[in-house]
Formats: sequence, C-alpha cells, structure tokens
Amino acid sequence: MDITKLVVSLREKALLYGDYGTYRSQLAGKLLNSRKKLAIATKNRGKFHPRTHVAPEQIAENHEYLRLQLLTAERAWAHAMSMKASHSADTKGTSSKTRSHIVSRLDKAARTAEDLAGALAQGSLSGATPIDILEARAYAALLRGAAQFESQAWASCLKSYSIARVIYSALSTSVKGDVFKDLLSETIDPSIRYAAYQATIPRTEPIPTIAHNAFAHADPELIDRVRTLNPDVLEHGGLDATGTSLGAEGAPTSLTWRGREVKIEDAAIAVAWASVGTAKSRLTERLSSARPLQPKDMAAAYDDILIASQDAVDATKQAIDELKSEGVTQSDPRMQSLQITRTAVNFEMISWRIGRNRALIGQHDGAQLDFGEASKATTQAKDHHHVTDAHRNEAPGRQIAKLKEKVVLYDGTLQSLESIIELPGVANDQELSGRLEATSEYFTALKCLALSRSHSIAGNAVSALALVRHALDKCREALPVLSSGGGDKKSSPRNISITKDDVRFLHNLLSGELQRSRALVEIQSLTKLSPKGPTAGQAADSSRPLISQLSNYPSGAVDLKNIVVYPPHVESVPVKPLFLDVAWNYIDYPDKQAQHQQQQQQSGSRDRTTAQDKSAADSDVKPQKRGWFGFGR
Repeated sequence: MDITKLVVSLREKALLYGDYGTYRSQLAGKLLNSRKKLAIATKNRGKFHPRTHVAPEQIAENHEYLRLQLLTAERAWAHAMSMKASHSADTKGTSSKTRSHIVSRLDKAARTAEDLAGALAQGSLSGATPIDILEARAYAALLRGAAQFESQAWASCLKSYSIARVIYSALSTSVKGDVFKDLLSETIDPSIRYAAYQATIPRTEPIPTIAHNAFAHADPELIDRVRTLNPDVLEHGGLDATGTSLGAEGAPTSLTWRGREVKIEDAAIAVAWASVGTAKSRLTERLSSARPLQPKDMAAAYDDILIASQDAVDATKQAIDELKSEGVTQSDPRMQSLQITRTAVNFEMISWRIGRNRALIGQHDGAQLDFGEASKATTQAKDHHHVTDAHRNEAPGRQIAKLKEKVVLYDGTLQSLESIIELPGVANDQELSGRLEATSEYFTALKCLALSRSHSIAGNAVSALALVRHALDKCREALPVLSSGGGDKKSSPRNISITKDDVRFLHNLLSGELQRSRALVEIQSLTKLSPKGPTAGQAADSSRPLISQLSNYPSGAVDLKNIVVYPPHVESVPVKPLFLDVAWNYIDYPDKQAQHQQQQQQSGSRDRTTAQDKSAADSDVKPQKRGWFGFGR
C-alpha cells in the first residue's frame, strides 16, 4: 500500500511550488474526487450525512478508502501547519487561542491516522501486510507526537516520536529507498532531541538510546511486530542520522587534537565522529584493493567520509549554538572543549576534501604531463608507445582545457588551506601554521607548473620560463618543512599530508623543466635573430638536418627549425666499410669459376710474350756506365 511513500510524495509535490495553504487546497480537491469515486460525496443542497469509521472489509474491497483516510489526516495536518507558519513571524508569539486551534487540528489528524491503523491491524479482514500495519502505526505516532509537541507534553511527545523512530528504523533495513531515512534525519531526530532537552535528559545520551528506552514502554503487540521484522533495532536502538546502526557503546567518549584530549559530551558529535572512523576504514579498504582505480572512481570513494565528516561538523556547530542560546560564555570549559572539537572536525573534513582533489588530479598531484584517461582499448593495449602517441597527438586546445581543470582543483585546494588557517587555535600553533604554509607553497608550485605548460603549448616560451622559475622557488621554500615530517604511509588514502617523496619528485621535475624552458627560450631568441634561415653558401645543405652536419662548422646562421628529423624514419647507414672491402677479395662465385680460370690463362700467355720481347730489346741496348748508388753520370 506504500503509506509513507504516498504521504511524502504528496507533501513534496505541493510544497515544491507552494506553502501549506496551497497543500491544504489541493487536498480538498483530492478528497472530493476520492468521495466521488466511492459514491459518498454530498450533493449540492443535499442532506449531510456524518462520516463513519472505515471498516477493514471496505479497505480490503477498495483501497480508495485507505487513500480517503490519509487525505483527511493530511488536510488537518496541513491546516495546522498553515496556521503555525502564518503566526511564526509574530513578535509576541502564538496566542493561546491559535495554539489551541493548531493542537485541535493536529489531534484530528492523529485520530484519523489511529483509526486507519486500527482498521489495518486486523490483517485477516483488511488484507494488509505486516509492513503496511507498521507503516500505519508509525504515521499515527508521528502525527500524535506533533500534536503533543505543540501542547508541550514532552514525556508523551518523546514516547510517540520514539515509536515512530524505531518503526521507521526497522522499515529502512527491509524496504529499499531513502524515504524513511529522510524522515528520521529531518523530522523525527530533531524533535526527539528537543523533547529530551525539555524533559531534562542529558545531552550526552544519544538519540538511538533515548528512543530505545522510550519504546520499551510501548504495547507488547507492537514490540513483537518490530522484533519479527528486525530484531537488531531493539538491541542497538535503531539508526543514526547517516543510516549507521550505532548505540551508546559504539560511540567514542574523547577526541585528541594536536596532543590535547577533550571529552565529547554531546551524543550527536560522538555518533558522527564514530561514523567518520568507520568511513575511513572503508575508504582505506577500497583504495588498497588489487584492482587499480581511475581518478574519477578514486574520488567517488571519498563521498562517504566527506558526508560523515560534514555531519560531525554540523553536530558540533549545533551544540555550540545551543550553548550560546543558553547564555554560556566563551570561558566556560564546555565551550572551550567544543571549540577544540570544532577545529578538529573541520580540519578532518577539509583534509579529506583536499585528498579528494588530489585523487582527481592524478598521480604525483598532477606533476606528470598526463592529459586525461585513455580509452579502454588504449588502456588494454600491450604497447605503451601507443598510449604516449595518443596523448601527444591531442589538439592543443584540448590539452590547455585539461590543464585549466587542474588549475581549478589547485585553486580549490588553496582556498581550503586558507579556511584551515582561519579555524580557532590554528594561528597560535606555529608548527601547524608553518606546515600549512609549506603545503600551500607546494600546491602553488603545482599550479604554476600547470600554467607554465599551458603557455608552452600556446607558444609563450618566456612566460612559461618565468612560471617554472617561480614554481621552483616555491618548491624550494616548501622542501625543508615537508621533508622534515614523516608523512602518511603510501597505503593510506590521500589527504592534506604531503610525503617526502611527493615534494622531492616535484623538485626534481621542476629542475628539469627549468633547463628545458631555458633551452626553448634560447632557441626562440636565435630564431628571431635569423628569421631568413641559412645563408646562400648553405643552400645546398638546407634540406639536411643539423644533426647530420655536426662535423661542419656553420659559417652563417643555423636553421633551428631543422634540427632533427621527426618523426624518425628508416635510413641506410654505412656499416664496417673497410672490413667489407677486404672481404670482397675472398668471395668466389661458382658460376664464374671457369671464366676466372680462362682469364688467368690469357694473362699468363700475355706475360710470356711480354718477357720475350723485353729480352730481345735489352740485347740491342748498349750498356751504360753508372756511378755510385746506381745513378748515371
């Protein structure tokens, strides 16, 4: 039958664009349509018939009777809320006559809901399921608690709201959806806390424990129904505002901040701080899994701990506001403890917020030049060079856009660090202030590095060099401070703590980037001095790159636009020329062996003929007289 879902949807649709008066008018029209469907509407100038109670058989026959009862109860509740809202701005407060009228409307709504719950309790006749019966009881207890809240009957109000809370806590574990959790966090829990305060119940007692103690006095039949649905709720007292099952024994009693331990006196803060510890364990377990996570998935894992830490911040702020409303001064020990707790929980929340930004930026806090995630096909490729080429071939505009996204995350991190310095007690802690300042310089260096790369892609080499130089100066200032501390372990989730390896990696990277930027500026300066390129004497070699002419000293200007061939291509190069030249003399080919022998015979015959002719010529020549050493005179 979905009683709770129907009521919540009616309220949300009406209050989205209107107020309680508009909601009441809409319910009046829906009631008339419902009576017409059931043929019980009073006709014009017809005799009025008093309304009779709805029988279980009628609900089993037609569920429109259940809808009729819900609309009747909601119209009375909307009338009461409309009157309360209209008199909320009165300086003198709500008069007794108006308050009595509000209580009477709420009482009528509660009586209508209780009649419906009584009819549904006869499950054999009404056809209702156990969940439908519990939803009707919880809705009736919610309206009865609102009536007792306005009449200031705090003990009865606490009991009614406790019944609604325990039932909704049991239903939230067996029914999908966040409807019950929203009712707990937005309506029931604040009312229980205020009623407990008026009933002089200590603030150190958590809301689940208060509800468990008050629900123990409910009728046994209701207790048996809840125990059948979810017995754990009766043992632990239900859920907290974040949906975590906790009791008084599961919450911490103290908090340590910068070596100072303070006692947690507010139960809401204790439960929220316990939720932070639970969320931290889940985050560590998820990030330490064997399967690597993408930056977006890693950042999404921080959502639970950010929500839990924000709840702790809200609970601390609410406790401080309550003490201020009671007139407690800042010198009071309770206020001093809450101020320390406020600094601790805010530091924790901002620390995890910075950690989420670091997870989004990527490895080494975005120091490496990486232009985003590759596709699944590229990621699964075995050859790493394909991934590098895919990043290198991206358009310059796309690369600059991704660098701008990093700069936005760096700005958010720097703003978070500034908000930490403004927390109470942080400015007086010199060690913490110095480390925060060094962390700010570290992220400033990363921001300047990203801006430098953007200018380098755009062709502004001089601006890129200036930004890299400024980034290196900032990193050198932060290096001694951040290297002195041990930092967190590599297996722990990222937060505000910067490790030694992170800052040293950035320092080495910036040192290399500085030399590279200087070289680019020098090349750009030489290019501007010789815009025409090489001289006429070098025109023949202008097509050859500079790397192939290193043995020739350039007589004129050098064409710096033709330093190397990129991308490189396959070329033939001489390999061991002397060795191959000697080896050529010892190579014989079988098909040319006969030709070689014939050439030898011909050369032998020519040699014999030449020798005979020479001997005949020598015999005709007269001998000459020679002097010393064979020279002629």
